[in-house]
Amino acid sequence: MKTVILCGGLGTRLAEETRVRPKPMVEIGEMPILCHIMHIYSSQGFHEFELALGYKSNYIKKYFLDYPFLYNDFSVSLDQNQTDLLTATKLNWKINLIDTGQATMTGGRIARLKQRLHGEPFMLTYGDGIGDIDLHKLISFHKSHGKLVTVTAVRPKARFGIMKCQDRTVTSFQEKGQLSDEWINAGFFVMEPKVLDYIHGDQTELERHVLPELAHQGQLMAYYHEGYWACMDTIRDKQELEQLWEEGNAPWKIWG
Repeated sequence: MKTVILCGGLGTRLAEETRVRPKPMVEIGEMPILCHIMHIYSSQGFHEFELALGYKSNYIKKYFLDYPFLYNDFSVSLDQNQTDLLTATKLNWKINLIDTGQATMTGGRIARLKQRLHGEPFMLTYGDGIGDIDLHKLISFHKSHGKLVTVTAVRPKARFGIMKCQDRTVTSFQEKGQLSDEWINAGFFVMEPKVLDYIHGDQTELERHVLPELAHQGQLMAYYHEGYWACMDTIRDKQELEQLWEEGNAPWKIWG
């Protein structure tokens, strides 16, 4: 099963970083978050990726073109204009880098990959979300219900402490934590090919147009993930993820 990763957005809320590079290339521990995501998939046996590129697509293309030389020793024979790797990467990823247009919306990016998906089910996620998702359980759940789309649902974390008040008296105070009765879209989808019928051109948004219609028709199911999940949406998010990584306490690092 192929994995589509949406890598084309502007990442405006992380403008401190995305002025010069696309959001999926912002680093956590000297490795782009995109590679963290790909490791989550490949560590569970999914090695083929379709990267739907847009904003600053050449940055991502160049990174993977240079990847063997960035992470291996090599020799250069200037007189023969020849370069040889002295070591070899252990990764067995097959990466297809597809420019889906800078102004294309999330649904439109998926539709532009239609010919590459070969009418088969596929996985899809965003280029800024990580977690310790059990992909085999996710796929098994998807196959069990027979609907068109499964979305991984997580409980959002409160940004601030919560106070309950009565007549201006604080009756309880809860420090930041998870909001227990709400679920949000965490990406990590499994989709049937028929979902492409719900996309009508480049300006179709997955979140505003496709998912609500699927939900209305009873074709969208939620896989509840109670484990770790985080989205790198702001510079504060990046700093928190960096700290976890540096401390050796990154819950999403499920690979060896």
